[in-house]
Amino acid sequence: MRLEPLLCIAALLASPSAFGAMATTWEQDFDEDTKAWKEIEAQLPPYPKTKDLIRVEPGSEISHRFYVDAASVTVGADGVVRYTMVIKTTGGATNVTYEGMRCETREGKLYALGHPDGRWTRARNPAWKRILLRDMAPHHYVLYREYFCPEPAKATPPRIALDAMRRGVGLAAAKIID
Repeated sequence: MRLEPLLCIAALLASPSAFGAMATTWEQDFDEDTKAWKEIEAQLPPYPKTKDLIRVEPGSEISHRFYVDAASVTVGADGVVRYTMVIKTTGGATNVTYEGMRCETREGKLYALGHPDGRWTRARNPAWKRILLRDMAPHHYVLYREYFCPEPAKATPPRIALDAMRRGVGLAAAKIID
């Protein structure tokens, strides 16, 4: 048996530069956690039209009516679901917001507020905040859990989420995610 090939292999494996190159390749190919997440800049959508609104039922104890503008729902290259929310209060007011939801971290963000004349005003200090069931706005939790993020690590494609909303069937319960 010849020892030269074995010695060459042993020397190559013992080389710090060869090991460093293998480790770098390993990280790039297999360790997704080392890649920093970067949010794309949110582009404000057209103001919602009544014909595009889909009602979302957050629970029987809530008297306000919640709607998602179907024309505004997107999933960005950063994995964030962005959508326009319309809330019609029992007192007659209508609140319009443009929001984002990050499935991977279970967080939501307010991007802009809508005005009755169809203009948007960007939120002053937009920040990601944890989506919790006990919040005063349970519609976020319902959107997260039942439609946009029933598989927490990835966003549901908009057409599937919107179809489920139209039918009033949550994806988490129905397990119809493709």
